Amino acid sequence: MGAPDLIFELRRKGYSIMADGGILDISPADNIPPELVKAIRQSKAAILTELLREARAEWRRQKVIAMLDAAPGTQRAIYTDTDSDPHNVILTVAVRACQQTCEMLIPKVKYDPWQLLELIERLGQTTH
Repeated sequence: MGAPDLIFELRRKGYSIMADGGILDISPADNIPPELVKAIRQSKAAILTELLREARAEWRRQKVIAMLDAAPGTQRAIYTDTDSDPHNVILTVAVRACQQTCEMLIPKVKYDPWQLLELIERLGQTTH
């Protein structure tokens, strides 16, 4: 079972799991099944990495939502994260009309910010 599966399983069973620096904070901690404790111990580093990835994704999501809130006439907000992933640029988009967000991974070797701006300018008014 990989880190995302372990996190999902813990949450499904009603546990809260968070990273506090290099420490896993799981509550309630007193009744975790022994087989789950063993899996958590074996995958601690991967779980911490996954929780950090989740936190960064949520931060980006909140960022684009705040951008929309700050500009009521804007239909879309876009944020590019070039630091969180060594191989990809993470493009986070919020769309007011459907009140949804999404993320796209663009390989850094293919990322051209000027081309992205041109696409946004050219297609930004298009509704799909």
